[in-house]
Amino acid sequence: MFGKPRKIGKTIDEIEEGESLRLTESMEDSQLLIYLGLTNDANPLYIQHDYAETTEYNHPIIPSVMLMGVVTSTTSKHLPGPGSHVVNFSINFIEPVYHYETVTFDFEVVKLDKLKEIVTLSVSAVNEKDERVLDAMVMVKTPKNVDVEKNEELSE
Repeated sequence: MFGKPRKIGKTIDEIEEGESLRLTESMEDSQLLIYLGLTNDANPLYIQHDYAETTEYNHPIIPSVMLMGVVTSTTSKHLPGPGSHVVNFSINFIEPVYHYETVTFDFEVVKLDKLKEIVTLSVSAVNEKDERVLDAMVMVKTPKNVDVEKNEELSE
């Protein structure tokens, strides 16, 4: 990055079982509209109030993949952090999440595979009524320490 030091997340040796992280997100229409625009997803359950009122949900809901996105972006930004890569993802959606709801995500390191440099995270999330909305297991390949000077020499 043109001589600037690169920030990477935690390597496998810098993470411990039991390590945890809590993140709270508000599900805003701006995020939803970006998702719908990028994916061309026209499901009326996500945006049309008159349609959603005729369903069991009574109101438009947030697409499940947006909740998955919060989980994967948290691994990219925080645990393990920049340079990490999700290699396996298993998720159960327990309750729907509605527009403007605030959701709290709890991440916990439950397993370290030092040989493969993979961390397994348990993720649970609750809405503002303290109702569980999702449970997930995420396996993430941790970033490696790279010799920045050596990489810069190779790129010249």
